[in-house]
Amino acid sequence: MLVNIHRNFANNILSQLSFFRQKAIRFSSMLQGRVSEEQKVNVNGVDISYVRAGTGEHPVLLLPGALGSIWTDFKPQIEGLDRGKFTIVAWDPPGYGKSRPPDKTFPDDFFQRDANWAYNLMKVLGYTKFSLIGWSDGGITSLMLASMFPNNIRKMVAVAANAYVTPEEVKIYKNYQNIDTWSEKMRAPMIEVYGEEYFRKTWSNWVDAILRICEKQHGDLCKESLAKIKCPSLIIQGTKDAMVLPEHPIYLKDHIVGAKFVQFNLYFDLNMNDIADVSKNHFRLKIFEKGAHNLHLRYPEEFNDVVTKFLIE
Repeated sequence: MLVNIHRNFANNILSQLSFFRQKAIRFSSMLQGRVSEEQKVNVNGVDISYVRAGTGEHPVLLLPGALGSIWTDFKPQIEGLDRGKFTIVAWDPPGYGKSRPPDKTFPDDFFQRDANWAYNLMKVLGYTKFSLIGWSDGGITSLMLASMFPNNIRKMVAVAANAYVTPEEVKIYKNYQNIDTWSEKMRAPMIEVYGEEYFRKTWSNWVDAILRICEKQHGDLCKESLAKIKCPSLIIQGTKDAMVLPEHPIYLKDHIVGAKFVQFNLYFDLNMNDIADVSKNHFRLKIFEKGAHNLHLRYPEEFNDVVTKFLIE
């Protein structure tokens, strides 16, 4: 029974990510004509691809998930966030998307390394103080970035992020490390971006890195960094998230000073227009229906509204 639960859990992960990333790829060319074109800038010897949209006084950096990119992971935010209030910067971390070469590598400190690259990208672009919206792996990178550069981060939104990996999650990663176990529908969007050889190699290397870090650090990705985060922080989690277990956002809320927690509802029977707003112990709980791992892609209007209110308050 436990094996079947793990299998269903992983299938939900892959189907969620693949479906919406595929939709993003189909529409990215059209959107690129409506917002700023992708550009490249050299940061610490690496040409990094990025998009900048808007002219608002509040810079916001969008950080994608594992093997994610500007358009696969943040199309609705690039298009939908208020470009009068914000200047949106979305990037392909080195080794992902169009920030290649180099190939992506995964040393033990790859989250910290990506955080350094992100900070220096914004510095090169002329932003010394900015906010973060990070999803999944990008959420972990955001946690690291906010802890490493506390004086430079205005606000942080961490979506579907985790500071550690559980033994149950380790089993999932092992079972789906080989992309041959994925359906063709699940593989197709990432192969379209990367080609099969690069995708196969990079995904397997990512899993190896997470497993190695877990073994060395007993599952700890960035627990000790959380106490160093000083900026106002918003933790967002889908209650139907098949990838990040419900304990993770609670841990983040409890270990980041003053963090606010937003949850897309599973536990309450609400309509999409119903929002429960509960204030307690300096955090806010907003409840939406049917939030999954990719809630910012499935429900972009609701997500963008919650994030905008937090960033401008």
